[in-house]
Amino acid sequence: MAKEGVEKAEETEQMIEKEAGKEPAEGGGGSHRLGDAQEMRAVVLAGFGGLNKLRVTRKAMPEPQDGELKIRVKACGLNFIDLMVRQGNIDNPPKTPLVPGFECSGIVEALGDSVKGYEIGDRVMAFVNYNAWAEVVCTPVEFVYKIPDDMSFSEAAAFPMNFVTAYMMLFEVANLREGMSVLVHSAGGGVGQAVAQLCSTIPNVTVFGTASTFKHEAIKDSVTHLFDRNADYVQEVKRISAEGVDIVLDCLCGDNTGKGLSLLKPLGTYILYGSSNMVTGETKSFFSFAKSWWQVEKVNPIKLYEENKVIAGFSLLNLLFKQGRAGLIRGVVDKLISLYTQKKIKPVVDSLWALEEVKEAMQRIHDRGNIGKLILDVEKTPTPLMANDSTETSEAGEEEEDHEGDSENKERMPFIQ
Repeated sequence: MAKEGVEKAEETEQMIEKEAGKEPAEGGGGSHRLGDAQEMRAVVLAGFGGLNKLRVTRKAMPEPQDGELKIRVKACGLNFIDLMVRQGNIDNPPKTPLVPGFECSGIVEALGDSVKGYEIGDRVMAFVNYNAWAEVVCTPVEFVYKIPDDMSFSEAAAFPMNFVTAYMMLFEVANLREGMSVLVHSAGGGVGQAVAQLCSTIPNVTVFGTASTFKHEAIKDSVTHLFDRNADYVQEVKRISAEGVDIVLDCLCGDNTGKGLSLLKPLGTYILYGSSNMVTGETKSFFSFAKSWWQVEKVNPIKLYEENKVIAGFSLLNLLFKQGRAGLIRGVVDKLISLYTQKKIKPVVDSLWALEEVKEAMQRIHDRGNIGKLILDVEKTPTPLMANDSTETSEAGEEEEDHEGDSENKERMPFIQ
């Protein structure tokens, strides 16, 4: 079936190039060839460590296997988990070299055998178990979703990870209902903004958010109460709501676990969905890992029983790729797309970056400088100074460590939505 789609695939490549304002290459399609094998550009992580481990190179283009779709990528999402993968700061990290990235959007270019419900030329977004940061990806059909005509590719790449994570935590794990209250950390990030938007679809939900002070002006209207991420937010929340909150969404870990549990009302739910406090410098720090682990509240089940509190964890990638819940996630995506078409939710895109600018983009996430989602735009022309730093021959040195509140670091972006 994949062979039958070759001619249509070439037409799709020409359509993609036409959309980008380029003339189709001779021979149909703009892909490079090495002998009989087609090649593509991809971001490759050569080994775990700093930004100098990332580079853009050429790789053989994948072809769809049985049950897979081949997607000509237009945009890729960049998440904090990608930074942790780069550092090797995850459980059972894969072997390097590898192509990072877990979500993308683009146009279906070919269909593997047994694929139904999709056609060549369909506009889609997809989850990918690594390999998303490339011009072409192949992924099983159960991880692919058609996108509305009025959804841009950058919005589509910003949609799956953030909104599915937010929806699952709020409605599947914590059972958000009218009149409840939510505390969300990193309220200015992609998941934080998705949480705020989804909470607004339920009447009388109070949203408490923490974020760096330089983000407050931009996101103040998305939450009910906003606090400095470095302030004593526990006392600030209790000053407003003496009982605390019904739901705590924690992507930080460390001492925030104990603080979050202390803020829960009876029958409240604390959900851990990240551990960004373990990331301080550019490379993996065993000191930061040990400090964060040591600061985590040691949970006593008897105390949870006595106080009527719930503690939970959520990992979307594990749910998809290890625990086989693709059917559940498809139902959630359908609900989210319905909310999008009703104009009740909309992805917040912070900035667009070329593949060759991946180091600068990742540094912006490290600096906690983004408001919403960073997107790798496959067709974007890189800024020359940035492109030189991510080429195949790059040997850039280590970058500086994170400086909280350093607004100068947070202005380094070539294009802001």
